[in-house]
Amino acid sequence: MHLKKISLLNFKNFESQNFDFDSKINCFVGNNGVGKTNVLDAVFFLSFAKSYFNSVASQNIRHGEEYFMIEGEYQVKDRSENVVCSFKKGHKKIIKRNGKIYERFSDHIGAFPLVIISPSDRDLIMEGSDIRRKFMDTVISQSDAVYLKTLISYAKVVSQRNALLKYFASNRTFDLLNLKIYNEQLKLYGEKINRGRTAFLEVFIPIFLERYHAISGDKEKVSLRYKSQLQEADFMDLLDASLERDRVLQYTSVGVHKDDLVFEIDGFPVKKFGSQGQQKSFLVALKLAQFDFIKEQSKVKPILLLDDIFDKLDDLRVQQIIALVNQDHFGQIFISDTHAERTEEVVRKTNQSYKIFKL
Repeated sequence: MHLKKISLLNFKNFESQNFDFDSKINCFVGNNGVGKTNVLDAVFFLSFAKSYFNSVASQNIRHGEEYFMIEGEYQVKDRSENVVCSFKKGHKKIIKRNGKIYERFSDHIGAFPLVIISPSDRDLIMEGSDIRRKFMDTVISQSDAVYLKTLISYAKVVSQRNALLKYFASNRTFDLLNLKIYNEQLKLYGEKINRGRTAFLEVFIPIFLERYHAISGDKEKVSLRYKSQLQEADFMDLLDASLERDRVLQYTSVGVHKDDLVFEIDGFPVKKFGSQGQQKSFLVALKLAQFDFIKEQSKVKPILLLDDIFDKLDDLRVQQIIALVNQDHFGQIFISDTHAERTEEVVRKTNQSYKIFKL
């Protein structure tokens, strides 16, 4: 699978732009602010029906315009696939595949597998647990539609339970029987999600460790650990024990929506004790492991987006990444970089076909 071409209309800083891509490596070079990352984000949009960097659809419209449209043409084995993503102010976002509009965007997830590595991934280390849960869920959902539907159902029940808790508080009333209906649904969906994440990490963690060692040259020991309240107690017991607190807070304070991934280096938190290079290596290893996992599950080589990846990496780590890319393990790759000479030197060493777009 590869993306043959893309057309952008009023998307971010592009008024109207077309790109025809190489089936292996495509590089976007130029100064900051010219739109290199925006092209990569448009490719991401075609796979996930949303921006990687700004989930508010209206904020992806070019300044002064009313709508944007992204159109891509893929080659999937012996057939062409067309995807159009469009949004107009005051209307719903539309995603079409081969002319047919999706009723649910979730049905599109996984159709064109993709992995992005970007400086904004640093949020995985520096920010709260919701970012790391989203990472887990995104990886699993690209190859498991049932898991994604369970996740959507769970989030809906949490929202409904929270609304009921707020209703109780504002009306000074309480109905335990009504609440228990939601508790039972949370237990049903939550335990499925917990099992899905546990099974995923059993496969994912060894892949991640192998990737990190390849990038770092085996310099340090890292670990990745799943942290869930369901590892300590039954979901229904957790809900019963937190009942009074939930009534005061007016939201559901326990469950798999509180799960986390713990990142460590030499036994200490990566956030506090990892250097910039070590943190970047950790993130690159996470994303390459994501690539490996999705490729194994879907039997398709995901598109790989490398946004400003060579910044803040020493020469050894850059060389390790080049060596990885040089393998036939990867399919189509998109790279953005501010240094045209560095990029061309890197891609030339891969012995793969490539195109360089100077913006």
